[in-house]
Amino acid sequence: QVQLVESGGGSVQPGGSLRLSCTTSGFILGYYAIGWFRQAPGKAREGVSCIGMSDDSTYYSDSVSGRFTISKDVGKSTVYLQMNGLESEDTAVYYCAATREMTTVENMCVTSKFFGAWGQGTQVTVSP
Repeated sequence: QVQLVESGGGSVQPGGSLRLSCTTSGFILGYYAIGWFRQAPGKAREGVSCIGMSDDSTYYSDSVSGRFTISKDVGKSTVYLQMNGLESEDTAVYYCAATREMTTVENMCVTSKFFGAWGQGTQVTVSP
């Protein structure tokens, strides 16, 4: 059974940092691409960052490029999202998701339709 569990969310002041973890089970991480998405109240879900299944290609949305870094540890079955320079606009529930679809990381991140397995989400709140 494919499972993804997010952790590492919390409350932080603007300019602070958090590292989110997406711990996976039930599948071999190296055979899947992983995406991080977020949804703020009243807003549509947004693809934040994605990492490819075998070549580790990465994509970042314009809103987080230069501040967030995605990485994965296949041995630990975990994908990380290091978030630096957090802003109030980053406040949202963050979700990780998995897919085996053969498409570019940009294409899969811009639309979430390729992802069939999702975690339950972790809240990130950025406020003074």
